[in-house]
Amino acid sequence: MKKLFILLAASTAIIMAGCGSSNKGELVGVNDRPYFEDIDLKGMVFINQGNYTMGAGVQNVTYGDATTTQPRKMQIGSFFMDETEITNNEYRQFVAAVRDSVARRMLGEAGIEGFLVEEDAYGEPIDPPILNKKAKIDFKDADVRQALIDGGYYIIDINHRRVMDVSKLNYEYYYIDYDNISKKENGVTTKNEHRGTSFAVRPKGLNSRSNQIQREYINIYPDTLCWVHDYAYSMNEDFTRSYFSSPAYDNYPVVGVSWRQAKAFCVWRSNMLNQYLESIDYSQLNDFRLPTESEWEFAARGGIASQSYPWGGPYVRNPNGCFLANYEPLKGAYDDDGGVKTLMVGHYAPNDYGLYDMAGNVSEWCLDAFNESTYQVANAQTPYYNYNAKDDDPLAMKRKVVRGGSWKDQKYFIQVQTRTYEFMDTAKCYIGFRCVQPYLGRVKGDNLRTASNVAR
Repeated sequence: MKKLFILLAASTAIIMAGCGSSNKGELVGVNDRPYFEDIDLKGMVFINQGNYTMGAGVQNVTYGDATTTQPRKMQIGSFFMDETEITNNEYRQFVAAVRDSVARRMLGEAGIEGFLVEEDAYGEPIDPPILNKKAKIDFKDADVRQALIDGGYYIIDINHRRVMDVSKLNYEYYYIDYDNISKKENGVTTKNEHRGTSFAVRPKGLNSRSNQIQREYINIYPDTLCWVHDYAYSMNEDFTRSYFSSPAYDNYPVVGVSWRQAKAFCVWRSNMLNQYLESIDYSQLNDFRLPTESEWEFAARGGIASQSYPWGGPYVRNPNGCFLANYEPLKGAYDDDGGVKTLMVGHYAPNDYGLYDMAGNVSEWCLDAFNESTYQVANAQTPYYNYNAKDDDPLAMKRKVVRGGSWKDQKYFIQVQTRTYEFMDTAKCYIGFRCVQPYLGRVKGDNLRTASNVAR
């Protein structure tokens, strides 16, 4: 299974001569940190740019709402995508990182040295202090343990053991609201007294990125009770106790994660990678994020146009009669395809792009807000419909796109063109996610050029 570490490909970095060299008055650019565009992100698949007819398929429109999927030609840029859904074991790495950060903060605030950084490299004070992420935590140390007990890190479970209080697993991050910055209505009209004309300018306050920083603070532990509250009168208590925590389910897709939690995971994953790249003096890569709805469908099709399933053809069985995905093949006969609930990721064959489980197993969150008219209003160039819903917004504004169908769905929902949604703060036992990373360039190898062979 994939781990979030990069393998730097063995290639030669082509670096242009810097301004400090004898450039003889020529335009040669400046030295910068090295960048290998052919970095291999383990467990991710490169999807080359292309265009396709979004919403195309062979399903009779009477089986679904035709107003939400009117086919349209769309252009997609190049990107990397996880070959499988994020697994329990991978998401537990996120939980462990947040757990240790919470502990370090408590220990630092309790006065134990080494857990907070209060001065920068030049001896200047840092206010407020930041976490020392390299500080190791000895949970067996008496002073450390007592400080964590006093800080409310532990609770007593039903077996009278001290366990971490998962309600403390809160992740904080910040982002810039570029949509709000770019709105033209944020400008004001100013009169030119000399020429009698008017023109629009943006006030400094609105045009400043620092004034558009948004804060997110969210508990990131999965809703393990989703197995019970999603299905009444069904024995799912065993999954509640073991599905996320047991090593038996390490390589199963994580579920019980809301759209907001999935987005927080992407932020954490981006920070982890880029901090590593910075430590070895490499330039940063694009951030990880959830796939847009158009990216997801483009990737799910695997380069096969106008078909309804990732494997092509209109059927859900292969020539030998075997099912090709984990879904509900017959009413109540969940095990006919080999899986009663979720299955280990990669159980079925991948599509032609090398992506597993783009149909069935678990449905997947997309980045877009759900709107019935997205296909009509979205730009054909990398289409994306976004709305940053606030807590007091109407419920309809909190819908996020869900694609791919799951182990509990009929075959209509595992088709690549089928659209549905769930609310951003809900967590279901049949919804997971995978990440994408936009590619820095057009096609692979396109950036590995010297100044001499760039067309002028």
